[in-house]
Amino acid sequence: MTENYGEDNLIGHTETFLNEVYSNWSDSIKALETCEEVQTFAEDLHIVSRCIDSLAMKACSDPNMFNWSEVGHNCAQNEAEHVGDNWWYYDVSLLSLPLYKRLILAIESKGMKSETVAASLIYYLRRFLPLMNRQSSFKDTNHATIPTTSEADQRGLLEEIVELIPNKRGVTSSKHLLRLLRTAMILHASPSCRENLEKRVGSQLDQASLVDLLIPNMGYSVETLYDIDCIQRILEHFMSIYQPASVAASPCITEIGTLIAGADTLTPMTMVANLIDGYLSEVASDANLNLSKFQALAAAIPDYARPLDDGIYHAIDVYLKAHTWLRDSEREQLCRLMNCQKLSLEASSHVAQNERLPLRVIVQVLFFEQLRLRTSISGWFFVSENLDNSQNPSGNLGFSKSSQKDSTEIAENVRERLLELEKECSCIRKELQKLNKTKKSWSIFPKRFGFRRKSDYSNPNESNNVNSSSP
Repeated sequence: MTENYGEDNLIGHTETFLNEVYSNWSDSIKALETCEEVQTFAEDLHIVSRCIDSLAMKACSDPNMFNWSEVGHNCAQNEAEHVGDNWWYYDVSLLSLPLYKRLILAIESKGMKSETVAASLIYYLRRFLPLMNRQSSFKDTNHATIPTTSEADQRGLLEEIVELIPNKRGVTSSKHLLRLLRTAMILHASPSCRENLEKRVGSQLDQASLVDLLIPNMGYSVETLYDIDCIQRILEHFMSIYQPASVAASPCITEIGTLIAGADTLTPMTMVANLIDGYLSEVASDANLNLSKFQALAAAIPDYARPLDDGIYHAIDVYLKAHTWLRDSEREQLCRLMNCQKLSLEASSHVAQNERLPLRVIVQVLFFEQLRLRTSISGWFFVSENLDNSQNPSGNLGFSKSSQKDSTEIAENVRERLLELEKECSCIRKELQKLNKTKKSWSIFPKRFGFRRKSDYSNPNESNNVNSSSP
């Protein structure tokens, strides 16, 4: 069959035919699929490797460089795919896992973008794993799932594909990574596979959304509705990457210094802080969520990462509402997770009327609100006085009168608000005096704020001095 015995032999015809097959995308796919039936002979004749090289080269090339009529009917089903990098996803998903893996590795070795490779791997998984398509917003009919024979096959497929996904931040969206993690839990994938996915999610947790973090608890003994421990591990991995070393070593560092030192990491950290606060608000209504788990997850976020503590306050309020049996000491311990000085005016107003909170917390919030208003008034009067002194009476007389009128109205509003706060503080003091009769050892103000009980005063003069400084 060689040319040694004459011209126009079978070997020559076969090579000519195969060259035509390799030059055509659709024919190469069909030939590679057919090789699975006679893979041993196809490997010996290098047909498999040549088909893979041909397909990898075409996938990495510009699709406009060759005629789309040669691509085949599979890709022609959706001409919109021809414009992007995903035109070849469907065709290669028809291959068995061993051949698909070899093709993906060949495509990656030829310089294909990591994002494109990862997207193809996700596409392949979604065709064979029904769990990957739950809560999916994809409308492409090409994503129709082909059920595999058993759960063991699905588990093996998942573990192998996860190993192929490029390990680079942002290559795969957090949405898909969390869906992979959820599927791995349901299929009881290996611990190394789940740990791998948790670390990948942790490295880009700031890109995740709240709805994707709500992973149901897959444990045999279900304690909570959602898997809190999994999110705790993901958060710890994120913190190990993004928390500045100076902050981890010295938590008492000033906020301004932290903001300057960690300027590059502040935005991801703040985004994760908001995300975790939202997550805590969602899971706090679970009656089976114990206090230690809630505290551990909330305390993992450093104080500087929260510009406002409204989010963590909302989560605490939801938790207190769902866990009415908590003792007073546990309520106070829970409220230490938030910084009363970092609540907005709206949140502070809610705290003042919240009967679920300990009285100590309410008083602290009112004190800081009053202190903040006094500081604002002092600063406003200082600025107003400087403006009045700098105005030119002859040139800006009309402006001066109007500004003085506006200033007077603002000052009246501020004074009214201050009087309201002072009335609220006075009512709370009366309540404290009543409580003091039954609980003599109970103190309302922390010593760091300079407040002491009356029994602590050594002489009347000292008492008067202290009382004169109280709000």
